[in-house]
Amino acid sequence: MLAFILFIFSGCGGNKQSEDDLITVDVTAQYPKKELILQDFMDVEYIPLETTDEFLCQGNIWTVGNNIIVATNFNFSGDIFLFDRKGKAMKKINHRGQSDKEYTGFISRIILDDENDEIFVNDAYTKKILVYDLEGNFKRKLSLRENLSPFEIYNFDQENLICRNDYHANTGQSFILMSKQDGSIIKEIQIPFKEKKTIVVWSQDRKMTYNTPTAHPLMPCFNDYILTEYSADTLYTFSPDHVLSPFIVRTPSVQSMNPEIFLLPSLLTDRYYFMEAIEKTIEFSSTDIMYDKQKKALFRYKVYNGDYTNDEEAFLKSRPLNGEIPSCQYLEAWKLVRDYNEGRLKGRLKEIAAKLDPEDNPVIMLIKHKK
Repeated sequence: MLAFILFIFSGCGGNKQSEDDLITVDVTAQYPKKELILQDFMDVEYIPLETTDEFLCQGNIWTVGNNIIVATNFNFSGDIFLFDRKGKAMKKINHRGQSDKEYTGFISRIILDDENDEIFVNDAYTKKILVYDLEGNFKRKLSLRENLSPFEIYNFDQENLICRNDYHANTGQSFILMSKQDGSIIKEIQIPFKEKKTIVVWSQDRKMTYNTPTAHPLMPCFNDYILTEYSADTLYTFSPDHVLSPFIVRTPSVQSMNPEIFLLPSLLTDRYYFMEAIEKTIEFSSTDIMYDKQKKALFRYKVYNGDYTNDEEAFLKSRPLNGEIPSCQYLEAWKLVRDYNEGRLKGRLKEIAAKLDPEDNPVIMLIKHKK
């Protein structure tokens, strides 16, 4: 039997309830099944990316701002594509190189600062973050300390980025606030734990590592951020005024498990918390779990895209973009053309697919909180 511990605090920012339950999730339990339609609880926006000879983009979306979409290809070409919010091609930037003003092809994150019209390009290979304006002009370099490898990064406030330190030998705190001006550490966010854990799996010869692509231990949620420290049994929210609050408790303790099962959030709404329990093995077997706040109950779930005439499961584990757009994915043009010809589409998606060529750039699917 699951215990629900009453704890008075706000959930992730934007939560309309003044009181909430601190939820306890048993990562080994079997829960009943529940099916949902995505459009019943989220808004969905489709944006066809303009295709030109210069703009051949595979649709790896890094950030969506008020007026700008920033994307790259999945290869290491160094091309950074800027589209407007309707998908019209605006600018292509490429500063791949070896100088202090350039990045290698291995871009691990791009962050958009809407207020200052800047993009931050995280070059994990050379341990630096390069800042450019929206015309592609170099502005400054943030040099990172040796034991810092920020993989997940978001625009926190006017002065700071919020980051997770993914450095393989890190035994301390994982989450930090970093200066946008010089890369200095402004604050370490203190989360208590006993022994440092990692979700990374090493091969037997210790020459290769494996990591699940659906793990997002740092993610925006309305105005707050959800912090998942793999070594702790509590997931926390972190607010713009630097308040750390417990959010979800998992059981059994991660410290007692071998192999460990980690609980990670996937997408959180006013009503539903979608999560994933991931076992630390090379296969990364997982269980999809959803908490329904109205029913105060946990379920296994399937969510379907209502813009299909038959069952098309919606993927809710893609990289979160910001507090208003918790999920973004690309829909390949050739698949949409095929589905259109087979009569599988309806609504706005059908209208877009009717005008597509199979060789076009993808259509971007933004999953947004309802207003």
